[in-house]
Amino acid sequence: MSREVLVVKDEPSARYCPICKHRSEAFESYGVKNRPNAKCPQCGSKGRHRLVWLFLERRTNFFDRSPKRMLHVAPEKRFIERFSKMPQIDYLSADLDSPVAMIKLDLTNIQFEADSFDVIYCSHVLEHVPDDRRAMAELRRVLRPGGWALVVVPVFGEATYENFAITTPEERLRHFGQADHVRKYGRDIAVRLASAGFEVEEVRLQNELRRDDLERYALSGSPLYYCTKR
Repeated sequence: MSREVLVVKDEPSARYCPICKHRSEAFESYGVKNRPNAKCPQCGSKGRHRLVWLFLERRTNFFDRSPKRMLHVAPEKRFIERFSKMPQIDYLSADLDSPVAMIKLDLTNIQFEADSFDVIYCSHVLEHVPDDRRAMAELRRVLRPGGWALVVVPVFGEATYENFAITTPEERLRHFGQADHVRKYGRDIAVRLASAGFEVEEVRLQNELRRDDLERYALSGSPLYYCTKR
C-alpha cells in the first residue's frame, strides 16, 4: 500500500498550512511520483508534518506553558526553528549524521541517563535502523514517567516486512521503497513499541477531522503512534 495524500478536490484558495499559516490555491507537487498538493510553498511542510502539528495542537500538552525537556530525533528543518524558540521547551535535536542536529546520537545506544526527557519526537527514523527493537527500548528508557514519545513511520498494510538478507541499495529500493530503508512497517509496529514497554495508542487524526479540513490541510494518510511511559 503506497502513501497517499488525502485530497478530495481542488478549489481556489483551498489550501492552508497550520504550521506557517500560509494560504494558497494549491500546495506544490512533490516526490518521486510527483504527488499533487503535497508540499507547502511557504515552509516546505509535507502532509506528515502538517498532520503532526495538528496532533500536537489538538491532542497533547506540547503548546501549554509547562516546562518540558524535548529530544527531537532526526530533526526536520521546518520544525527546528519553531520548536527551539518555544520558551517552555528545553530543546535538543540529535541525529547520527545530520549536520543540522545539535548532537550526534546513536538511537540504539543513547548517551543520556534514564528518565531524561518529557517529550520525544522521532519521525521517519526507525525504518532506517536495523535493530529497531533496541532503539525503541532506548527511547523508552530515556523518557520520563508521565512523558510521551511521538513515533512516525511510513506504514504499509498490517504486517511489517523485513529481510536482512537484502543489503544493497538497489534491492532495498525495490523491496522497501527507499535505498536506505531496511523494512516496510505495518500497523503491527504498535506491537513492537508495546514490547519495548510503551503504552501505545495508534492515532488516525484524519478520522477526527471534517471533510473540508482534510481538503485544506492535504494530510498524510499514515497513522501516528503516541507512546507513553508509566
